[in-house]
Amino acid sequence: MDNEEMDLEYVEAEDAEESGEDGMESENEEGTTDAAKTKEVYLPGKPIEDGEELVCDESAYVMLHQASTGAPCLSFDIIPDELGSGREKFPLTAYMVAGTQAARTHVNNLIVMKMNNLYKTQEGGENEEDEDEDEELDDDQDDVGEAEERKKPQMTCALIKHQGCVNRVRTRRLGNNVYAASWSELGRVNIWDLSKQLQAVEDAQLLKQYEREIVNEPVRPAYTFSGHQQEGFAIDWSACAEGVLATGDCKRDIHIWSPLESGSWKVDQRPLIGHTASVEDLQWSPNEASVLASCSVDKTIRIWDCRAPPQKACMLICEDAHQSDINVISWNRTEPFIASGGDDGFLHIWDLRQFQTKKPIATFKHHTDHITTLEWNPNDATVFASGGDDDQIALWDLAVEKDADQEVTPNATAQTQSEDELNKLPPQLLFIHQGQKEIKELHWHPQLPGVILSTAHSGFNVFRTISV
Repeated sequence: MDNEEMDLEYVEAEDAEESGEDGMESENEEGTTDAAKTKEVYLPGKPIEDGEELVCDESAYVMLHQASTGAPCLSFDIIPDELGSGREKFPLTAYMVAGTQAARTHVNNLIVMKMNNLYKTQEGGENEEDEDEDEELDDDQDDVGEAEERKKPQMTCALIKHQGCVNRVRTRRLGNNVYAASWSELGRVNIWDLSKQLQAVEDAQLLKQYEREIVNEPVRPAYTFSGHQQEGFAIDWSACAEGVLATGDCKRDIHIWSPLESGSWKVDQRPLIGHTASVEDLQWSPNEASVLASCSVDKTIRIWDCRAPPQKACMLICEDAHQSDINVISWNRTEPFIASGGDDGFLHIWDLRQFQTKKPIATFKHHTDHITTLEWNPNDATVFASGGDDDQIALWDLAVEKDADQEVTPNATAQTQSEDELNKLPPQLLFIHQGQKEIKELHWHPQLPGVILSTAHSGFNVFRTISV
């Protein structure tokens, strides 16, 4: 599948049906501008009446873009770049790798993407120096048109043919190169060196040359492991031990990978013993090289010490951590917290210092369907985001507490809404983002503060809210 077959497009989010809790509005068919009478905060699950439509309040976003790649990409990861940390000056640039789930097994790809020229979509505010040049253009419509054209977001892609749908993909920079590990529906795990693809997306001539080369000589993985007895989804690179990887499958097995000096990997054929059903997610400890967390369809969360023999490596277990399958976990980078989300729609926060009590320190029931993705903000230890099959991404801040003297009102224009309905929202809920269908995965960009990238059956969103 080449770029033409992908029907690749990148459009600004004004064309999307996006909404944030701070700015989610419904409007009647007359389109009257009397906000107090016709507009209100939309809460997920509320029925839309005839003549009403969801309208994005763009003032709730600093930036909001969307992209499409033809075949849906249900897993992706952000590629660490060398452009620096803490980048807030617009326009922004981000790199990522995504895996397709095409209808035909033999036409799937890993897609290495460069998204650049990501301008603010909110007028006013900070970084106005980026727009000074445009303001000087005044009434010259041709120049204004050129300025608008220059501010359109851009996306460049380099493809890698992938055998089978990509269940999940994760990246890690190892030395001077970036590697991606991908789970295939065919039961294999591949590791790919993305050096050529990252060079290709930087230069049009290199990209053309790369596209010609892969026609006759497809890219081969740096390493492939076929030892899992079933396909899987769980996969994670260690943040503390360079090149160490863990993979878990739908049977129940977890295998630990170790890098070799030759540039290859050695996979321990002995799986970690403990889970009794599919391993859905894995997370290495952010500060202990041998410690791993896992969650499963068996409703347990387990903490492993990989220095121990596989049959004795499970050190802590929380049984019945959710009422049904546990789909995702996320390990906080600076605090001893693990967040979990499951098919029951519950979000739980676990304190590892109290893990043996088997009681979460916080529980939120806001999502109305399966939670499919969850991640702590790498730059703010109390903030995390969750998303799921209810077509919403929720932003949370554990540091927020409800003021007994002040009721929660997410939007001042919601005067016609039931105050009781709004005050039922958890005070820790900062923002609700909508517009994507069947949300599968989100990631905070570690080098672009507050920026979230998300993927769903309907495509990608790249956004930053006014809340974080």
